[in-house]
Amino acid sequence: MNQTIEISSKSVSHRWTQHDTHWALSLFGTAVGAGILFLPINLGMGGFWPLIIMAVLAFPMTYMAHRGLARFVLSSRHKDADFTDVVAEHFGANVGRMISMLYFLSIFPILLIYGVGLTNTVDSFLVNQLGWVSPNRVLLSGVLVAGMIAIMLGGNA
Repeated sequence: MNQTIEISSKSVSHRWTQHDTHWALSLFGTAVGAGILFLPINLGMGGFWPLIIMAVLAFPMTYMAHRGLARFVLSSRHKDADFTDVVAEHFGANVGRMISMLYFLSIFPILLIYGVGLTNTVDSFLVNQLGWVSPNRVLLSGVLVAGMIAIMLGGNA
């Protein structure tokens, strides 16, 4: 997976790094996250063929959007640049802050929905599959969010 990139008549060899792996896994996670939590339940109630049709229609939209985002982030001259770094590099500091804020505001409500959906799913699993009494939802959601943060921080060590 070696690439040679021409930058002002210099050849720079770019090898696949852990940073690239993190970006690929993050994009994959966002692409399938909604599908894992909500799509099969809602579409499954409509039957098999609507599920297949929606999967066929959703694939190109999801693939193209995430490919574009990945290409944009990888367009930076800096090896370890993230989204905010690339936006500032391409559009300047002030516009970069504005775009990063808009990006955050578009992602944040989705994270809240995932948090509620994950809490509901785990609660349903504990009650219906394991036969437990429903735990305190505040405590359950706190444990789930803390667990996800611990996994993310453990991966960056």
